[in-house]
This record gives sequence, structure tokens and C-alpha cells, in this order.
Amino acid sequence: MKTEHPSPRYSAIDLWDPAEILDAMIEGQFAAVAAVHAARVALERAALGIEERLRRGGRLAYAGAGTSGRLAVQDGAELMPTFSWPPERLVLLMAGGRDALVGAVEGAEDEVAGAAALVRRHEIDGKDALIAVAASGTTAFTLSCLREAAARGALTIGIANNPKTPILDEADHPIWLDTGAEAIAGSTRMKAGTAQRVALTVLSSLVMIRLGRVYEGLMVDVQASNAKLVRRSETILAQLTGQGRDRVREALGRAHGSVKLAFLLLEGSEVDDARSALEQSGGDLRAAKTAITARSTQKKRA
Repeated sequence: MKTEHPSPRYSAIDLWDPAEILDAMIEGQFAAVAAVHAARVALERAALGIEERLRRGGRLAYAGAGTSGRLAVQDGAELMPTFSWPPERLVLLMAGGRDALVGAVEGAEDEVAGAAALVRRHEIDGKDALIAVAASGTTAFTLSCLREAAARGALTIGIANNPKTPILDEADHPIWLDTGAEAIAGSTRMKAGTAQRVALTVLSSLVMIRLGRVYEGLMVDVQASNAKLVRRSETILAQLTGQGRDRVREALGRAHGSVKLAFLLLEGSEVDDARSALEQSGGDLRAAKTAITARSTQKKRA
């Protein structure tokens, strides 16, 4: 496995000057991003596959162990505040559970039966999509999650940094991130981890954009859970509508903090009409706005 092999290039890294060590490690980060770019076709296919399941009401699940698991869990967790992704439609399967997010849990990544049981407990099935992440491509826990999810009909996406490994071979959508050997042999929190983080970010963000949770490059589904995000909501609406802060705040109040609903109110819609249009469009603001405009035009013609 490339990620585990010592590289002759770095064999004396502990004797190098600090600046040389930093240059080598930073160079590795650029290589990680290049590996993601090389996988963009696979990422696009995976995103479209996930979108299809989620549009039918399915859930998005992530599975992983160690660094890969922490990165997967982080990506999934960030979908809720950033895109208002419903927590009931998100499943996070981490080897060792919550304790493993901040420390090592002995034997957790080797747990096969427990991983399959987790998938069954969460009733992951044909409506859902599961993203399994493992640098090695062989991690027992992650592979067991992928296999059980696949057996139950779920769409599976495998992300790994070694080619021709089970997680890639058995996934519906394999995504190989060719990062090679690490500057510190086997430390996949380095290049491999960066590539995984970037791949997960662009994959899930593309899915959310496709699902209408971004409008004109803005986070119109942001959850205003603190003062900073309240200000962001106001700024988004002011930018989209050209309205002053007072009108924006009033609309957000009527919309109970929903940027999408507030936008339609500021555009002249009534609350019930705006809410109905958003529901019928599956939360797609552009589609909702188009539907409202079409209804208004029909009324004028009548």
C-alpha cells in the first residue's frame, strides 16, 4: 500500500532544516489537492448518484475509522448548520463511537460484526447513500459498513488513497485519491487526510448545490444559530434584494429566521404562498421564485 511505504526522499527528514521540512510538507498538501482534481469525474458521478437518492427522501450516511472517520463525521456534521440539512436524514458511523472523535479506541477499526449491526440498527437501505472513507482502502469497520449497506440496497461511495483495494472495488462509485507515500511514513493525517477532506467537501457541497441549497453563490439555507450567522442571514438578504436592514430583519422575523422564506416575502409574496412554493419545489429557492412569478403572470392574464 502506497500510503504505508517509506519514501527514500524523506528518509533523512529529521535531519533537515526546519524550512526544508516545511517546504516538503506543504508541497505534499498541493499534491493532495491535485489528487482530488484528478478524481473530479468520479466525484461528479458520485454526487449525481447521491442527489438522486436524496431527492427521493433518502438519507446521507458516512462511515469511517480513525482520521478518515473523523474527517467524514466532520463533513457530515457541517451540512446541518451550513445547508440546514435535517439531522434525521444524516447518519454518522464512526468506529469506536463518540469517544473515537477525540482519542483512539482500541480495536474499533477492526470491528466487523459491530459495523454491520450499526448499519442495520440505523436501517440504512435502498433509499439511502453511504460514503465510506479509508486511506488504506481495507479498514475492516469501514468495509463492513459498506458491504452491509450495499447488501441492503444503499448506494455506496468509496473513498481511498490506495488503488485496487476492497473499498474501491466494491463501491458503486469508487473515488481513488492518488496521494502516494507520506513524508512521515504511514501518517495518513497528512497528504491522504487533506485529499479526503477536500474530496468530501467538494462532493457534499456539489450535492447541496444540486439540491437547491445554494442560491447565487450564497448560503440561503444557513441556520442562524448565533449572532454571526444572524448577521450573515441579514447580509445575504440585503445583497439579494437591495433592501435595507430594517426591512430585512422584519422579513426574517416573519419567516422565523428562514432566509429563503424571507427572500420571497421581500420579493412581495405572502407567507402562505411563499411557504407553499418552497414546499412544492423541495426547498429550491430558484424554482419556488419561478413558480410564484408564473402564478402571478397567470393571474394578471386572467
